[in-house]
Amino acid sequence: MAARQACRQQPNRNGRLNSKPPMALDHVKWGEPRTLNRYGFSTPMPRYALIIPALDEAASIGKLLREIPRDLFPAVIVVDNGSRDGTADAARAGGADVIHEPRRGYGRACQAGLAAIHPETTAVAFIDADLSQDPADLALLVRRFEETGCDLAIGSRVLGASEPGALTPLQRLGNWLSTRCIRVLWGARFTDLGPLRMVSTRALGQLALTDHDFGWNAEMQAKAARLGLKVIEIPVCSRRRWAGKSKISGTLAGSIRAGFKILWTIYRCWRTG
Repeated sequence: MAARQACRQQPNRNGRLNSKPPMALDHVKWGEPRTLNRYGFSTPMPRYALIIPALDEAASIGKLLREIPRDLFPAVIVVDNGSRDGTADAARAGGADVIHEPRRGYGRACQAGLAAIHPETTAVAFIDADLSQDPADLALLVRRFEETGCDLAIGSRVLGASEPGALTPLQRLGNWLSTRCIRVLWGARFTDLGPLRMVSTRALGQLALTDHDFGWNAEMQAKAARLGLKVIEIPVCSRRRWAGKSKISGTLAGSIRAGFKILWTIYRCWRTG
């Protein structure tokens, strides 16, 4: 717990503290005007959606939903990717819309969430369900997305503060290798393939993402680099999972399998470009 507090309190490279007030669970209707709030956002309400892929995350999903800044995201969609532990029920109890995608795969879950968004949605954010990212960082993500007019904003765990053990050495190596490949192939400089991100629906149409599992984020960044889209990174806090074991980094075999899939995805984007 002390390490978790240290992660939240440590300033990032922008000098910002990661500690923030708790967020309200108030629902906001589509198109409802919004006055200036504590994040500095004003009317009219941008049409943003938040998608949360989830597989057996009943222990953390409720807490995550309580901490999401709901005045920024009128639509919060949890995609239950075949959970067997009551994740869907916990998500409904937390006020989220729940979509079921029984076919396993991170990319499939993201695609199912995108298929469920409101047709007037202008941008979509993604966050994992395990509380390994701080939901309060969503406010900075939205702010920088709006200020820069970018197509894609990525929360970099490498640039931000991290709890001890939040990123394994194998994850750091995989991040470095993958982002280095993208830089060599297309000249785009990234530091992370982190799951906390926000992308415009217009850019999603250009990207035409197809990956069904671990390569989803890599495909998004590789294609964004190939197409010359405007992409920014912001420093975000990285934390250890709230409960359970990671489906990717929780085992050596899982980490190696995901690493190979990510590199193959980058290569495929290059070959088909």
